[in-house]
Amino acid sequence: MTAIQMAAAPAPPLEPPLDLPLADLAATEGLGRALACLLRPGDVVALFGDLGAGKTALARALIRALPGPPDAEVEEVPSPTFTLVQTYERRPAPVWHFDLYRLEGAAEVEELGFAEALAGGIALVEWPERLGSLLPHDALSVTLTFDAASGDEGSGDAGSGRRARLAGGGDWPERLRELRV
Repeated sequence: MTAIQMAAAPAPPLEPPLDLPLADLAATEGLGRALACLLRPGDVVALFGDLGAGKTALARALIRALPGPPDAEVEEVPSPTFTLVQTYERRPAPVWHFDLYRLEGAAEVEELGFAEALAGGIALVEWPERLGSLLPHDALSVTLTFDAASGDEGSGDAGSGRRARLAGGGDWPERLRELRV
């Protein structure tokens, strides 16, 4: 049994889950920036949602909100859809952005450096369903769903609304009380 498997268990739900309307892309990015303020080394943020639900937009905003190396140029934050993982030097810890959509099973995740990410980095995981039992019990789960009712029709973003449901184990219930969106 690997260290990942020993630490893994289904994440217990936050009681009650935090449910947030996201009227548009700016609101989704705002949630990413707000979550960045709460992250610590060893955290896993599991981003659930259908294609186009905003997982990558949220991850990009979160990564950009974390401070990088001094005097570093602003770097692009591409989707890791084809590379499967992108890493970023950030504080308080390196960020590993995984996109597991194209994986067939949890065994392939270990080859991507998932154990290394858990050992002291921050892991953002799109399509965490592919992790199976490797998803740590204390992960923060962010589920993005479409919600046309929350779109701002006056802004030209009608139908772009989303909802974010946040639930997590460990100390996430306490940390989410500090969330300022």
